[in-house]
Amino acid sequence: MVLKSAFTSFNLPVKNVEQSKAFFTGLGFEINPQFPENENSVAVIIGDNLQVMLIHHQFFNTLTEKESVDTSRYAQMTIALAFESRKKVDEIVNTAVSLGGKLHADPEDYEFMYHWGFVDIDGHLWAINYMNTVAAQN
Repeated sequence: MVLKSAFTSFNLPVKNVEQSKAFFTGLGFEINPQFPENENSVAVIIGDNLQVMLIHHQFFNTLTEKESVDTSRYAQMTIALAFESRKKVDEIVNTAVSLGGKLHADPEDYEFMYHWGFVDIDGHLWAINYMNTVAAQN
């Protein structure tokens, strides 16, 4: 059985909500006006029915009994997003770097998939992809 959710959201701890908001809106993502925005959190729409809640570290720590990951030392996950073209992948990664992010790896071209990544200003890993569905079927 495949469960279908109306809206998917994941939470990421950040050092400064305003700076992280500026980073992600600088990449072209939009703030979700349906969620309250304050010094503790902001909801950023990153895809159809997909958003990331950027939550200040101190508030994030009240939501769990586990210690949050030190992203300068550890990787907790990689967030992978697919876009409509190689050009858009390059644009997003280059913009992320211009906004203070860092390159995660060199671009990889598998003919059916083009992949590049960045590390955001809070140390979270992002994989930005383009999938050529026609080439993938061959």
